[in-house]
Amino acid sequence: MSDSALHIDQRLKQLEQHLARENPLLLKAVQSFRDLDKVARRMGLLAQDESFATRIPWWPLISILGTFSAGKSTFINDYLGMKLQRSGSQAVDDKFTVICYSEDPEPHTLPGVALDADPRFPFYKFSQEIEAVAEGEGDRIDSYLQLKTCNSERLKGKILIDSPGFDADAQRTSTLRITDHMIDLSDLVLVFFDARHPEPGAMRDTLKHLVADTMHRPDSDKFLYILNQLDTSANEDNPEEVIAAWQRALGEHGLTAGRFYTIYSPSASVPIENERLRERYEEKRDRDLGEIYEQMAEVEVSRAYRIIGSLEKTTREIQGKAVPILGEALEKWRKRTLWGDLLVLVPLAVIMVAWGGQGLWQWLTASSGQTVAGILLALGVALAIHFTMRNLAARSLKRWLRKQQQRLDRRLDLVEAFRHSTRPWRSILSGQPAGWNQRARAALARVIAQADEYIQKLNDRFANPSGSRPEQPGGESAPGASDTQ
Repeated sequence: MSDSALHIDQRLKQLEQHLARENPLLLKAVQSFRDLDKVARRMGLLAQDESFATRIPWWPLISILGTFSAGKSTFINDYLGMKLQRSGSQAVDDKFTVICYSEDPEPHTLPGVALDADPRFPFYKFSQEIEAVAEGEGDRIDSYLQLKTCNSERLKGKILIDSPGFDADAQRTSTLRITDHMIDLSDLVLVFFDARHPEPGAMRDTLKHLVADTMHRPDSDKFLYILNQLDTSANEDNPEEVIAAWQRALGEHGLTAGRFYTIYSPSASVPIENERLRERYEEKRDRDLGEIYEQMAEVEVSRAYRIIGSLEKTTREIQGKAVPILGEALEKWRKRTLWGDLLVLVPLAVIMVAWGGQGLWQWLTASSGQTVAGILLALGVALAIHFTMRNLAARSLKRWLRKQQQRLDRRLDLVEAFRHSTRPWRSILSGQPAGWNQRARAALARVIAQADEYIQKLNDRFANPSGSRPEQPGGESAPGASDTQ
């Protein structure tokens, strides 16, 4: 086994050790990922030193996004029960901050390289992603990311990601790339708006990227839209108009239904003189904060479903999308190669006959040795031309393959898989991609069946309609739906 293969195997064993302690229900899923990895590696869709299991976070993630001064940091501090994030009316931090639990009672702040070099966190090797969209910026990972540890009970089993203000940034392209990465990985996304500036013009960029651009996502239900600092509007003549303006702005960008919340910080609120109005505001705030906190507490359940969903989705994408695309690419490659052979070899043969004429025929038939040499020479020239046409035809399809790649999970490498299928020893008549055979089909079918089984077990654990308590490994009964509340 190569060093890279040993490294990835060690990482998977560490993951299995963690799951054995924290979530045994997902432990078997790692083996399913291993089986999926084997098929993808044989096909060239996955590098030998990578695993689909290490490309997704196994810890629940909550992302907190929004405009500058929307109260994100104050919300986090209230949630954690300690002042971890700096807060203020101006932008106080221009980095993405990953916040995780630590036994140490003292909080610590670590540089971005701590995240970039640690596969346990969601920004592992993210400097390469930044470099891809902004040349030279990959070496400045500490300017984009930081890690903070915190001894808050509410952080156990989950990770928070706080973002810089969304609407102004000197490194905008890279920031948007990190934001998209956060959204893709997160189990819950809290989008904050400032009640002091709810008009559409002040939050146009946020509305476009976090509302209009996410409306058709299959996981759009994980977004919570929060109008924060509502207490600042309480003393206005018509505070209800603030909420109405915000909802109109969301509606103009296509969001007519969803989870909307209006809150303000209990620890940093503006005094509301009218007692009845204050009670009404506090009641609404406490109710909405309770619902938000409840959603944050349930991300572990969501993460379990998302992990199994990722396993099944990747398996079906290989089977239902990658294989047909590679098959189409091989058909195009075959036709272009054969046409290239015809366009070169036929004219060449005509030229040789025309120029050589009777003399060439006499030389070839003069002796058996010359005949064999002539045949071998002709075959050598034909093979050289054929493999040149193979290479040219394969190169001509790279742009098409990269375009098709956009339809797939970016973890699947179509270009490399096509290269595997067009290696010199592969017959041009083979209609199947390299590594795709009955054995691979059976392996993927097993993974899909296993994914369905895992989902059923999760359903039995968290949503058991019968009210019975199914047996878990070891003879213990799984908690019913009422036990998880």
